[in-house]
Amino acid sequence: MTKRADLIALYAADLREKCGIEPDMGLLTQVTIACGPTIYSPDASLVAAEDPQERRRIRQNFLSRRLGLREGPELDEALDAAVETYGPAQPRKYRAVLYYLLTVQLGREAAFD
Repeated sequence: MTKRADLIALYAADLREKCGIEPDMGLLTQVTIACGPTIYSPDASLVAAEDPQERRRIRQNFLSRRLGLREGPELDEALDAAVETYGPAQPRKYRAVLYYLLTVQLGREAAFD
């Protein structure tokens, strides 16, 4: 398996074990690819979900640019819900997993077609 395939398998396991979700592997693969080289960096592959600057970057770079959503309070609500699904007790989360949760939660799977 390739390094990316290994990471996708890791993300799928996280979705199953921590979120109780059976992932759509095609969508998870596309979300992971969209994360670019950040998935290979131990620091950049993780999200500090409680950091206000990190949350702003997620809203701007992923939710607004990638998913095409307008900035507003509903994006913070969606982010809060995704963090809750992932498990708030874990302060750092895999970026690809959090982005997958946001994509599904917001019904924006078509952004990866």
